Amino acid sequence: AICIVLAALLSGITLSEIKQQKTGFEKDALTDTAKHARVFAQQLSKAFEQADQITLIVKQEWEQSKGKMNLETMFSHGLNLSFHHLSVSIINRGGTPVSRSHNSPLGVNVADRDYFIYHQRVQSNGLHISEPIIGRSTGNTLILFTRRLNAVDGTFDGVVAIAVKPSYFAVFYDNTMLGGAGTMAVVGKDRVLRMAKTGDSIRTATDMALNSIPAFESDKGAALMTDVPWSGDDEAHFVAWETLRSYPFIAVVGLAKRELIADHEKTWMSYRNNAVLGSIVLFLVALVATLLSARLVWRKHQAEQAREAYWVATDGGSEGFYMWRALRDREGASVDFEVVDCNERGAAFFGLPKSQMLGMTLSSLTQQPYFHQIVQICDKAMKSGLYEEEYRIPPESTLKMEWIYRKLVRTNDGVAVTLRDISAAKALEQELVRLGNEDDLTGLPNRHWLMEFLPVAMERTKKQDGMVGVLFIDLDGFKNVNDTLGHSAGDELLQAVAQRLKSALRPTDNVVRFGGDEFIVILEPVADADGAARVAARIAVAFLQSFELSRGRHTVSTSIGISLYPQDGDDPETLLKNADMAMYAAKVAGKGRHRFYRPEFYEGLKAEIDTKQQLLRAIEEDQFEMHYQPRVDTMTGELVGLEALVRWWHPERGMVPPDTFIPFAETTGLIIPLGELVMLKVCAQLALWQQQEIAVVPVSVNVSVKQFNEGNVKNLISSCLATHGIPPELIEIELTESAMMGDVKSIQLEVAAISALGIKIHIDDFGTGYSSLSLLRTLDIDVLKVDRSFTSQLGQNKQGEIFFKAIVWMAKALDMRVVAEGVETEEQVQILQTLSCDEIQGYVVSKPLPAKAIPALLHERFLLKGIAERACVEDAG
Repeated sequence: AICIVLAALLSGITLSEIKQQKTGFEKDALTDTAKHARVFAQQLSKAFEQADQITLIVKQEWEQSKGKMNLETMFSHGLNLSFHHLSVSIINRGGTPVSRSHNSPLGVNVADRDYFIYHQRVQSNGLHISEPIIGRSTGNTLILFTRRLNAVDGTFDGVVAIAVKPSYFAVFYDNTMLGGAGTMAVVGKDRVLRMAKTGDSIRTATDMALNSIPAFESDKGAALMTDVPWSGDDEAHFVAWETLRSYPFIAVVGLAKRELIADHEKTWMSYRNNAVLGSIVLFLVALVATLLSARLVWRKHQAEQAREAYWVATDGGSEGFYMWRALRDREGASVDFEVVDCNERGAAFFGLPKSQMLGMTLSSLTQQPYFHQIVQICDKAMKSGLYEEEYRIPPESTLKMEWIYRKLVRTNDGVAVTLRDISAAKALEQELVRLGNEDDLTGLPNRHWLMEFLPVAMERTKKQDGMVGVLFIDLDGFKNVNDTLGHSAGDELLQAVAQRLKSALRPTDNVVRFGGDEFIVILEPVADADGAARVAARIAVAFLQSFELSRGRHTVSTSIGISLYPQDGDDPETLLKNADMAMYAAKVAGKGRHRFYRPEFYEGLKAEIDTKQQLLRAIEEDQFEMHYQPRVDTMTGELVGLEALVRWWHPERGMVPPDTFIPFAETTGLIIPLGELVMLKVCAQLALWQQQEIAVVPVSVNVSVKQFNEGNVKNLISSCLATHGIPPELIEIELTESAMMGDVKSIQLEVAAISALGIKIHIDDFGTGYSSLSLLRTLDIDVLKVDRSFTSQLGQNKQGEIFFKAIVWMAKALDMRVVAEGVETEEQVQILQTLSCDEIQGYVVSKPLPAKAIPALLHERFLLKGIAERACVEDAG
């Protein structure tokens, strides 16, 4: 009877333990699946936010340009985003695509598509996400992110659409987490499946019939489902879902129960086999006891065999089992515990063999204060009957793990302990968190981490009545390193910058890589604006030292914009935007400095952006007209050359002064396409004059410092000459003295390459820069144009004539011609004749004239005679 009871107990305990372990397994599996779903939802939110931002920017640009923008131009000059998986299109009010982000056919009319009809009927500016559709041009399954475009009067003007393949939603997630039979899906609140991935197969509602989609009544959750409609099989999955915060979609992740439970099934099968074996053994013992009661020794032998079989089975498991007996003091309180039994796995956790561990006390296995904590936990288990938790092992513990799950069950005079190593699962969880919050290149926190951290820091500071400082940092000169040495050198520089920024901050401050060469520093706490300024200055000083890269030493500086909470904004987005504007103001002011945010920055930035867009549109639409100012021989008055000067005729503002838009074009980089346009227009004009059989003279064209430093002036001139059939002696190049400042060898090579074409080179505004006489001697320069500030001194004082004469002597010694700029009086002409100046240019000869007035000058040829009479004619005109 005792053996039968024992057999029943053994079976009951085994089945109960298996049931408890299955329950714990399912609980852990649901928790892990929910974590996967949360990471997948965060990645989907980022993808949706990117599409939302792109459609909003395109909508604003389209409506501000009154439907005249071009996506290719916009992305090349303004919008700096990655489009490896996205295709952006603009569709007009008739349903015809008119512009695309990639150089591809525009496609067919889509006026009958549901999304297009939706935007026609619904006056909403919000983002619309379509059901999966079949693309007419490619035949591919697509999902469209669309936004309505409005005309000036608010009426429907078309649609901006971003087309992505369903596989786009799967690229953000590590597929190895799913296993071979795991699933991931994107389901809309409209219960329409956008994408489902099982293994390497990706499907949508358009190519797969679905029996049903779970209701997902809560925003997030997890459950064991036996029939997952998009997985293509009927096996059970642990399914978790999480609704995106700002979009009506649900991220779903399912892990196959079969794959997760495989290792546990072996253990549970071993438990069941052991229970059956134990029951059989007990039955045999009972039979033998009944038939051969005299064979007591035999019965003991059978019981020992049963005990050994049980421990062989448990020693092969993945968990550690222990029996701890309480050692008490005179008052009955537990002071220590003795290990009365354990399996080999449990002993291995402590780095000991089982034979050595039996009989040891807990105090000999652990150290203070960890020993005291375990004793308290054992007392809790003995009082309540059960204690379980996940626990991170402290360094002083002898357990050879990092994280454990421990379960303590009360026994007669102690506790039964189960330990399971969950270090791998915790490492996976921590890695998922790290991937979502860390920049892969620099190891710094990323933009996602910043948007989570900054609100908490602001709230924490608010309670302490303090301030938070936001420093928006942009690297000056990074693009030059990236362009000249390659992206690998740029990445190396960014890593070095990250380390240097961290070294310049306090332990309480944080530095974040915001994107590209932009970094954010969060100062918490900061007492006042002076404190933030000191940190900015410390960063600037740190960047005075050059960076030692694998391809040489390079120096970059920082432009820093500073905003302070709460005075400059009460939410993270406003603080970052204002710091960004302040950074831009610092960069405009000369780079390598810092600026605090001021409200007037917004209006200034808006005006600058408007001017840039207008100037960009002017270049695209060629709103420019070339004027030409003559140069004449000082002695004879013969016309020997023309200087080409560009004029901007704005359709609304009229003529915009060159001193207004030329410096702006320089700072924004638009001087490069503008310079190319000027060169093309001058060559086209020379070709036209030649076709009209007009005896032309050389025309000099101003080349900016940026054009010269880019090193493509030679190629530009060659291309323009070849296109219009112009001989090289008709084009001359004017460079400012500042263009000569830089690497001497590079300057020599560029000047030599231009001269080799037969092009003469002028140094413009000579005397206002920092020309080196040795550099002028080594370069092949043909003409020095003396700045008007020196010409204006002629006839005013003797020193002006002496200085001008010195310039003429120097130029003659270097075999250069001299041109006096800004000559306005006959007295100045007479003085320049006595000083042997070669050429003059200025209002005394002629003001800059449009191209249609130049043929008359070319026919007249000698322009100094009759200066007074011609001036009267010009005034009368």
